[in-house]
Amino acid sequence: MLTVEMLSTGDEVLHGQIVDTNAAWLADYLFTQGLPFTRRNTVGDDLDSLIAILQERSTEADVVIVNGGLGPTSDDLSALAAARAAGVELELQASWLEHMTRFFESRGRVMAPSNRKQAMIPAGSEMLDNPVGTACGFALTLNRCTFFFTPGVPSEFKVMVEKEILPRIQQCFELPAPPVCLRLTTFGRSESDLAQSLSHLNLPDGVVMGYRSSMPIIELKLTGPANQRAQMEALWPEVRQVAGESLIFEGTVGLPGLLAESLRARDLRLCVSEQFTAGLLSLELNQAGAPLADGEVLAPRAESLAEIAARARALSQAADGALALVTGAHQDDSLLFALHSDAGSRAIRVQLSLANHRLPVRQAVASMIAQNMLRRLLNGDDVSQGHGWVRVTERLTQ
Repeated sequence: MLTVEMLSTGDEVLHGQIVDTNAAWLADYLFTQGLPFTRRNTVGDDLDSLIAILQERSTEADVVIVNGGLGPTSDDLSALAAARAAGVELELQASWLEHMTRFFESRGRVMAPSNRKQAMIPAGSEMLDNPVGTACGFALTLNRCTFFFTPGVPSEFKVMVEKEILPRIQQCFELPAPPVCLRLTTFGRSESDLAQSLSHLNLPDGVVMGYRSSMPIIELKLTGPANQRAQMEALWPEVRQVAGESLIFEGTVGLPGLLAESLRARDLRLCVSEQFTAGLLSLELNQAGAPLADGEVLAPRAESLAEIAARARALSQAADGALALVTGAHQDDSLLFALHSDAGSRAIRVQLSLANHRLPVRQAVASMIAQNMLRRLLNGDDVSQGHGWVRVTERLTQ
């Protein structure tokens, strides 16, 4: 089996000063291509440590994708470490130096002398294009392993993996068929509850039921080899049935994306008023391309169900009849939500303490409750039901 590894570099990654989102993205992306990771390593900005790990992995792995350390500063050491590990010198790539010069000139800037370093790659390596940045990548074969060196900037890294690296791997190696991964996401059920309810499933060989908890959602994943697709699809309706009302979307589109598609298909607009969620709800919907009308973020203030329902109704009327979704303030371990449509106004009070969770997590839960209300409305369901462990303590319909 082809062994594919990742090496993340940089003190800021090693010491946890930044989250290694590149590693998470690459693991998921390669998995969908039939290339699951066999190992991940992280090394700081230390030349000897970098040389040692490159030499070590060159005798063990088929492919290693190295991320970071191609910048213009003194702590960017990946190219030098690669050259030392291979016993060669760094060579200037005149074409890339010219490219960088034009890059800065097009932005009305003069390239700093330190950027010249980004056009230096080990002798005998293959330069990899970077269409969105100044650091070129390169491919280097050492012992049994092909190394691909990439910059750490996520936007540059991702396009290079997709356009430069994966095609080379596909050309050089015979790859297995990508695995099948059926996904659905639930809200309002615990991981243990879902696992217990699905424990009776008789899974085919090589098929695994996985659970990913990311407050406030639980993702269920049925993963297996391509030759088991038919058996997996036969099992999937039972997984869907167990999820029941807690199922909020399937696949990877996300609930905001699902709502955006549903609103556009119905030619509906949505206006949003927020207190506790502080703009998060509007941000998530806007990023998904939802057709938003008026919106506002208000300072927290105590309200009754009747008052928040009236606010939703007034917001809708001011926006020429658009749907109106409102999140209230957090008061006495409860939150108020309201939704106004042609069918009238509905408001609920939910118990939501979550005292041991950070504020962003509590806001994410509140945003999910509001989105779930909208999802249920669009599906023709009762918006005051179907929130699982989020306990609704008061309801109002007008």
